[in-house]
Amino acid sequence: MQTPCIHVCSLDPATGFCIGCGRTLGEIGNWMSYSDSERQQIMAVLPARLSAQPAILVGETSAVPEHRS
Repeated sequence: MQTPCIHVCSLDPATGFCIGCGRTLGEIGNWMSYSDSERQQIMAVLPARLSAQPAILVGETSAVPEHRS
C-alpha cells in the first residue's frame, strides 16, 4: 500500500496538516480504510498543501470524507 508518510509526524496548528506528509489527522487515521482511488486523490493534493503558504490553506478541506463506515 502506497503512503506519503516520511516519518516526520507533526501537525501544523495553523493548517491542520502534517508537516511531513501534508495529510490531515483524519486522513492519517483513516488511511488504511480508504480505497486505492481515495488514497490517490489525497496524494494528488499533498504537494500543493506542502508548498502553499499557510494563509492560503485556511479554508481548505480534506480531499475525501474524514470518516468511512
